[in-house]
Amino acid sequence: MPSFATAEAQVDRSLTLWLQVATYIAMTTVSIKDAKNRLTELARRVEKGETIVVTRNGRPAFDLVPHRRKTGLRLEAVDEFKKRHGLESLVTFVAEDFDAPLPEDFLLRQLPDDA
Repeated sequence: MPSFATAEAQVDRSLTLWLQVATYIAMTTVSIKDAKNRLTELARRVEKGETIVVTRNGRPAFDLVPHRRKTGLRLEAVDEFKKRHGLESLVTFVAEDFDAPLPEDFLLRQLPDDA
């Protein structure tokens, strides 16, 4: 009779294989060697929005994806929000023990009934 660990390992292998097959079906895949030889062509396809999976020894190694500009935080949006909602401050109260260490058993405690 197979052990639970053996059955679990079989399920893990099956799921991994299924995910690899789904990746191949959903996206264009090329080997690293092909990617080196066709880089300009692949770059054009990626610039049009396509994602290309590059494989090593038949397994996905990395994706070529369209570049996304990093936008960062728009701090002026906070001021706009406060103005629009008539607020002077977003944080109105900070408890004195805000940054005090939590008790060691904090995550093990049961929540109160009124929470």
